[in-house]
Amino acid sequence: MLKLIERANNFKENIAIKSGGYSYTYQALLNRSESIAVELLAGKKDLEEERVTFLVDPSFKYTSIQWGIWRAGGIAVPLCVKHPLASIEYVLDDTKTSILIYGKEYKSLIAPLLNRKDIRFIKAESFENIFGILPDIEIERRAMIIYTSGTTGAPKGVVSTHKNIETQITGLTNFWEWTENDHILNVLPMHHVHGIINVLSCALWSGACCEFLIKFSPKDIFEIFKKQEINLFMAVPTIYFKLIAYWDNLSTLEQNKVSLALKNFRLMVSGSAALPLSVHEKWKRISHHVLLERYGMTEMGMAISNPYKGDRIPGSIGKPLKGITVRLVDENNKIVEPGEAGEIQVKGDNVFKEYWNKPEATKDTFTSNGWFKTGDIAVLDNGNYKILGRNSIDIIKSGGYKISALEIEEVLRLHQDIKDCAVIGLPDEEWGETIAASLVLKNANLSFDNLNYWLKGKLPGYKIPRKYIVQSDLPRNVMGKVTKNELKNLFNVDIL
Repeated sequence: MLKLIERANNFKENIAIKSGGYSYTYQALLNRSESIAVELLAGKKDLEEERVTFLVDPSFKYTSIQWGIWRAGGIAVPLCVKHPLASIEYVLDDTKTSILIYGKEYKSLIAPLLNRKDIRFIKAESFENIFGILPDIEIERRAMIIYTSGTTGAPKGVVSTHKNIETQITGLTNFWEWTENDHILNVLPMHHVHGIINVLSCALWSGACCEFLIKFSPKDIFEIFKKQEINLFMAVPTIYFKLIAYWDNLSTLEQNKVSLALKNFRLMVSGSAALPLSVHEKWKRISHHVLLERYGMTEMGMAISNPYKGDRIPGSIGKPLKGITVRLVDENNKIVEPGEAGEIQVKGDNVFKEYWNKPEATKDTFTSNGWFKTGDIAVLDNGNYKILGRNSIDIIKSGGYKISALEIEEVLRLHQDIKDCAVIGLPDEEWGETIAASLVLKNANLSFDNLNYWLKGKLPGYKIPRKYIVQSDLPRNVMGKVTKNELKNLFNVDIL
């Protein structure tokens, strides 16, 4: 039996999942996932890595289906509930899925697919309470395929084994000191490693409780917090930004109630995108907590983290987790000196097995001696890693300089009339790239000439944007990350 599922037997009476107003024990999760596994097998002894996709809201239902797929020997392929039919169909075809499990709320979305003969369709609500013999699953077997956002082409399926997943879970549960007394609120998408591994799987490994909130609502989140049952929270910077904005509009009495509840948390984490310093400072004022920043990717789970105990440096992602090796290298894969910028490369059992059916892409993302090339640029400063940006996205090469877009964004957010921003590099014949910024303004009368004058006191001249556009909001994917390639297209027609 897989260790994640085997450990559930130690916590049978504990509440594993809270969702939809109901509480479910680990025993209920074991029973339900066994029934699902038996029905998926349909008389077979083992699914033998058949791909099973599922389109289900975050819930006990989602969790038991995920476990059921694993217990039957299948590869779990979670689908994004916000994706259009074309994106769903792409995943079905790319994985050559044999089974699609869907919640009743998504029947109309997938209706055009239901006549396909190559896929067995199962309503998530239709599983019966049946029990039977399940296969013994080896830890080296493929367990899950999560699709990347596809910012540089068609999305790629990241294949993780059960060993990869177990390593990712134990690295975090040990470092962040999870226990069965923990209770976490999960508001993250469940087709992404952040929600699946960092929150749900870490909680279930530990015998803790994972509570789901299906639809994001700052009001509902704060109401749950005020019950003072939750003691962990993990989110992306966009969520913290929205929570801060909602808190700012509460009465002083309500603000104090929320802040009192937050003060009693033991850990709050931010990840999946760079945390603006302004958000970091405002959340500290509201919650009395210094957000823990960490670094990871779909391909490897988490690899680097600020300390659970000890000083956390804003803008830093900390040190490598135990059992994970990290290095910074230049364009020739030569290790750079401390203080010099280099690409983050990682080795460890946390690193994924392959991109699904893409051997060349898999080969290209590893060095000849097995280092995973993340494409992220960082610098090592006093033993801590600091992200400078994404290679070719956040690193702008202009006039011979390598410029961090994230650094410029951080400065722009300090301006009193700027609510949010994103900085990109645009192709330029003379400079290689020219710096451009998209702004979300608090004051629509902001003058770009005045802004540039203000920036001259904050940044050297070669780091000041040459082009601007103003938007009501920045384009983002479902994880809240700004889609900078989309921004580049906007500049082609809307340059100011």
